[in-house]
Amino acid sequence: MRIFVVLAVLAALAGCAAPSAFDATPQEIAAKAYVPGGAPKLTLFTVVNNRTGSGGHTALMVSGSQQVIFDPAGSFQHAQIAERGDVLYGVSPAWVQAYKSAHARSTYHVVSQEITVTSAQAERALQLVQQNGAVSSAFCAKSTSAILRQIPGFEDVKSTFYPVKLMEQLAERPDVTTDRYYENDAGDVRDGIKAAQS
Repeated sequence: MRIFVVLAVLAALAGCAAPSAFDATPQEIAAKAYVPGGAPKLTLFTVVNNRTGSGGHTALMVSGSQQVIFDPAGSFQHAQIAERGDVLYGVSPAWVQAYKSAHARSTYHVVSQEITVTSAQAERALQLVQQNGAVSSAFCAKSTSAILRQIPGFEDVKSTFYPVKLMEQLAERPDVTTDRYYENDAGDVRDGIKAAQS
């Protein structure tokens, strides 16, 4: 019975299934780096099925000395974004919007959960996502929850394969600000990227 549950989880998380085809060089990463203004923060993105309420993908944005998105086994790629080990570099506010727009469509919406953190917490998160490396398909929530557990102040996060379960854990925190982003188009991630850039 347990094997069937695991197979069902893997099938449900097929949205996490597009490993990076390339790794940017350190020089390319440095050239693309975006330094955000404002307080350091972590933002958990959860792609949620509009019909079933199940999770399709998890990603973590770190806003510290630079702003990156840890997009484990994700499919968001563009020539203006540098990627290495499932970390997207050069993530300006316009690219954050493009990221959400690329995942939101008639069948899915994107939940953003933002938490203000200290500079030390943000830098630890940045270090962890950079060291993690590329993630296997269907391990987006598992890898993200493992990273969060290693950040001071987030040790109580429980390991999970389920994006919505991770989202629900963060929703219990008193310091989280939540936003839901909807679109009504019928495309996939790549269509969303094209639309966001036009």
